[in-house]
Amino acid sequence: MMEETRTGPARLPSVDAVLRGAGAVAVARFGRVPATEAIRAAIAALRPAVLAGAAAPNADAVAARAIAALEAAETPSLRPVLNLTGVVLHTNLGRALLAEEAVAAATAAMRSPAALEFDLGTGGRGERDDHIAGLLRELTGAEAAIAVNNNAAAVTLVLAALAAGRETVLSRGELIEIGGAFRMPAIMASAGTTLREVGTTNRTHARDYREAIGPQTAALMKVHTSNYVIQGFTAEVAPRDLAAIAREAGLPLIDDLGSGTLVDLARWGLKRERTVQDALADGADIVTFSGDKLLGGPQAGFILGRKDLVARCAKHPLKRAMRLDKIRLAALEATLRLYRDPDRLADRLPTLRQLTRPRAAIRAMAETLVAPLAAFSGGTVTVEDCESQIGSGALPMETLPSAALVVRGVPPEALAARLRALRLPVIGRIRDDALRLDLRCLEAPGTLLDALA
Repeated sequence: MMEETRTGPARLPSVDAVLRGAGAVAVARFGRVPATEAIRAAIAALRPAVLAGAAAPNADAVAARAIAALEAAETPSLRPVLNLTGVVLHTNLGRALLAEEAVAAATAAMRSPAALEFDLGTGGRGERDDHIAGLLRELTGAEAAIAVNNNAAAVTLVLAALAAGRETVLSRGELIEIGGAFRMPAIMASAGTTLREVGTTNRTHARDYREAIGPQTAALMKVHTSNYVIQGFTAEVAPRDLAAIAREAGLPLIDDLGSGTLVDLARWGLKRERTVQDALADGADIVTFSGDKLLGGPQAGFILGRKDLVARCAKHPLKRAMRLDKIRLAALEATLRLYRDPDRLADRLPTLRQLTRPRAAIRAMAETLVAPLAAFSGGTVTVEDCESQIGSGALPMETLPSAALVVRGVPPEALAARLRALRLPVIGRIRDDALRLDLRCLEAPGTLLDALA
């Protein structure tokens, strides 16, 4: 590139001059082409001010500006954050954290070829669902099981395979909408089945299902109202009774549990959530649920139940479009293996460990962080009791006693922006003109201290 035209005392260095000096660092770190382009862009950005009479920066300053731009461009957009929102399974922050065993399994699968669809015993072709199907049968008692990329996909696949071109009967009180305006009627329409609503928003009776069944009925369906509760003058048909109605009509019952859990949460002091095993015992022919919520694994959706019905789902063309890759299957298999040892599950599964932390322990940790956060924020910091949420549609009316660091005396929006700009972004919430950092998901104080430092 030619030297800048010298029309006055202010002179910008040329691209070549910068590359011969401190720009060599940019070349070594990022490569010659990206470094050259960044230096050229830096000079172009500086030129208007210099032409207007500002002092021209030297080559080192231009190189520093180019390196800063290259570093910013190299920063991943999908970054780890510190979740201090008070929502354990936060959809916008990736939901469940994986157990170390799952992380190790996923890493191993990424580093080398894996027997994804290869039977090591026979040397022939295998099925990728076999890596988790046996564990799911063992843990739930289901006849068969497959996995897809999330629970919405599981529901869509089930309806497409079992009810396309015909009607699916569902209570009006269970026509849920989940995040992103994603609605059950839309899922049904995309699967090619016609929704047959029965009952009213607050009351649905057994006769409503029986009267709706006709020649076009393909299945009865029950959907867990995962993110709301209808209270007051209400009535619903118990799952066991709905299964009996389906059997009388010779129809399958599809039970969508939403979040889904394989263990009784009451064992750890949480409110009991209906388990996958409960749904099967109540007579459901197909059960669907998520992998990245209460299960504590990677994003996935499970379809399990009657062998013949699961086989129809597995053979449907949509299954290939929804299948899991080797990385998630490896993480899922490792996660499911942890459930074989329920006595140690709360220690080894991060989701369950965070859900079961006592308030006293959280508050004690919070007290040690008051001074460092006050020094960082310039505000007044107190420790206050609060209520955490499970999140992601699990037990929507239940809260968990927790403790939060509350910062007052400084603009909360500005402080929240500072925390988000840290190398490890810290995400809290603003309420009552104060920034609140719920520490339920902070398992070691050093993590926050390092972020603030």
